[in-house]
Amino acid sequence: MKYFKIIVLGIIVAFATAGASAQVVKKDGKDTRDKKQDNTVKVSGRQQAFYEQNEPSEADLQWSKTVYRVLDLTKGKNAALYYPDEPNEDGQSMFFIIMRLLANNKISAYEYLDGREMFTDEYKIKVNEMLDRFHVLYTEAKGSSEKNPLYTIDDSDIPGNEILSYYIIEKWSFDTRSNKMRSRVDALCPVLHRMDDYGGVLKFPMFWVKLNDIRPYIAQQFVFTDDDNNLMRYNLDDFFKLKMYTGDIYKVKNLQNKSLMQLFPDSAALAHARDSIEERLHRFDKNLWAPSRQELQAQVEAKRKLEAEQRGETLEEEGEAATEAKDENKSVRKSTTKRGSSSKNDDKKKTTKKKTSKPKEIKSNQGVGRSVRNRKR
Repeated sequence: MKYFKIIVLGIIVAFATAGASAQVVKKDGKDTRDKKQDNTVKVSGRQQAFYEQNEPSEADLQWSKTVYRVLDLTKGKNAALYYPDEPNEDGQSMFFIIMRLLANNKISAYEYLDGREMFTDEYKIKVNEMLDRFHVLYTEAKGSSEKNPLYTIDDSDIPGNEILSYYIIEKWSFDTRSNKMRSRVDALCPVLHRMDDYGGVLKFPMFWVKLNDIRPYIAQQFVFTDDDNNLMRYNLDDFFKLKMYTGDIYKVKNLQNKSLMQLFPDSAALAHARDSIEERLHRFDKNLWAPSRQELQAQVEAKRKLEAEQRGETLEEEGEAATEAKDENKSVRKSTTKRGSSSKNDDKKKTTKKKTSKPKEIKSNQGVGRSVRNRKR
């Protein structure tokens, strides 16, 4: 009976040990109990304040517009946000940085509401619910609590290769303090691309993050922006600040909360609407001021050229510099002629004076008799 109790106790201890080990061992069989995955850079309050872009005061604003763009990571320089698809010696991609910050509770994410975004505490997402929704494997990290939830996510479980686009919110504004049009990226949303059962691609916007919250962290990650130059000259913060990305406008804020595709179903009308919005954004502040002489001259020449093309004629193109040079030469010739003529006249006058001016002859009074009346007697 005594030996039987010992055997049963040993079996219970064995099962308890196996259960405890099963809670910390992932599918790859590695022990993640003491594994730390906080690869993010520590940022102080001063650094956060340095990178934060303050919004202009509403009292100074005269005009503003909110624009939504989609950045395709397979086109142009946008690939700098995608590569490296897995962390290596060159660093990590934008999505990896965001996921690490969320897992370590260093930033907040907000619900994607399709045009009705609210960046308030009410719409903050819970990271574990978001991970469950998109089937991302995770475990609770050491020191996690209800007020400070921490999670551990393996690199292989982060779906970085499925993030093929981003939505961004651009805010354009014109303020009276600077008298300039300014634009800045306010927030971005990673979009998950997954195949459905029929071979189609489904897009899942995951969440919004404020760019001000992640700027101190992405400023530490330098990226390639040119295949011909392998030097990492710009970081991810420069990428957004210098507008190095390319993206199509898919929505502008409106009362009906409709996208451009809903307002303009025809592809040609959609392309025209996008071009029109881009033109207005880039020329809004220029239309507030009177055009310069060079701009007026360029408009006149363009109009003459267009009229000549409509008549089937060709005009000799005269550059603005050539026209100014001609005007300058004319003025130089006129001034030279005037100077030359005036100088010749002056010389003639001088010579005339020299010829006519003769020394006066001094007449002496010798031999001249005095008047009889004045003669003294």
